[in-house]
Amino acid sequence: MKKRNPSLLGIVALRIFAFSLLAMVLQIGVVFADYWFDDYKLSILMLQQETETLSRAITRHEGRLTYTPDEELRQRYLDHDGNGAAIYVRVRTASGSVLFSNCTTECAEHFLPLSVDVPSFWKRVIEPGKPFSVAGGQSFDHGGVPVLVELAIINDPNGFMYSALLHEMIDSMIVPMTLMFCLVIGATIWSIRSALKPVAATVRAADAIDPRDSGARLPVTRMPQEIERLVSAVNRLLARLGDLIQSQKVFSASIAHEIRTPVAIAKMELSRIADPRARNAERDLDALTHILEQLTSLARADAIDPSAFQQASLSGLGAEIAEATAPFVFDQGKSIEFIDHGTAPVTIIPGLVENMLRNLIENAVKHNPPGTAIVVACGPGPQVTIEDNGGGIVDLPEHSEELGYVKRSGQVGLGLKIVRRIAELHEAKIAIDTARHRGTKVTISFAAQ
Repeated sequence: MKKRNPSLLGIVALRIFAFSLLAMVLQIGVVFADYWFDDYKLSILMLQQETETLSRAITRHEGRLTYTPDEELRQRYLDHDGNGAAIYVRVRTASGSVLFSNCTTECAEHFLPLSVDVPSFWKRVIEPGKPFSVAGGQSFDHGGVPVLVELAIINDPNGFMYSALLHEMIDSMIVPMTLMFCLVIGATIWSIRSALKPVAATVRAADAIDPRDSGARLPVTRMPQEIERLVSAVNRLLARLGDLIQSQKVFSASIAHEIRTPVAIAKMELSRIADPRARNAERDLDALTHILEQLTSLARADAIDPSAFQQASLSGLGAEIAEATAPFVFDQGKSIEFIDHGTAPVTIIPGLVENMLRNLIENAVKHNPPGTAIVVACGPGPQVTIEDNGGGIVDLPEHSEELGYVKRSGQVGLGLKIVRRIAELHEAKIAIDTARHRGTKVTISFAAQ
């Protein structure tokens, strides 16, 4: 099974996703490097985030400020001490009142004196390098009262540095870039769909092109320039193909018509010769004339003008054909009958439909024994039926798409090929019911108006 080509939307969306992901990774790498190699900036970021987390335990109870850390805060900040790593926390008011502390001499060593006014933020390095050993504090306003949360981190036992780095990348990079990525993908898909709407219209126009219309072209209005050049090239190709097909139609019609004259002259000369071989030659020329007439019919069917379609009565055409072919039918020892069940007007090319019915009647005459009764019935509805009670078509193909192929036995010939071609031009359906010794029934159903 042939693999389907990927859609343009899929290609563009996949590439945008890939390049956006690459840009995201590169930008995250840049941000990571910017903070990782700048201890000053990263330590400030760490202290600000951690003191803000600690400040969530500050509450006011009965008009007084209290600090009550929950179990999560205790596990994160207060339960780590030893092995050269420690975390010290002190929370105090601007007046120097301590709300919470987990240190004694360490607080005096690492934090600001209680007599110092509360700053908005302060920080100092205890020991340079990583993991961080820093101390600092940040003030928070609670009901108009500034509260200073101070934090000293020795050798960063909880990996606060990595947490601050990850938090910064998520807040500053991943979330904004994800939103931008979604907007870009959405805008791109919308833009491509809008740009391809004229292309979809062109596809529908291409499917609707009538091959008989040599002037049919694909629309290029509101088309993107890149696709417009392709459609214009296709239109030029259609123009060249139209000229070629038209010349072939004219050639087929002309050659079939021009051969008639020399054949007629040859038959006239043979009629003057009193010899059995001359009679055989005349029969061969009659067969050749019949084939030429069928080729002319095919050429006419291929060279029609769409403007030739007009409304006509199937009942009237059926009656005329039955009357016109009656002498030929009777001369061959068969009978013909016309029945009208009533039909509505249909849009057809009368000359071609007459040719189609004539071919079906001639087939019924030529391929059945004397005494065969042929019935031409019109209706009910937009349909015509040619039925006989002869021997049936013994080598009719099983599949309808093969109808009209020239058979080795010569029974079907070109007649059914012409019938099928004319039916295709009229978008009519052909149904053939045949069986040995039970005759043949051919029904042609036209589209209702």
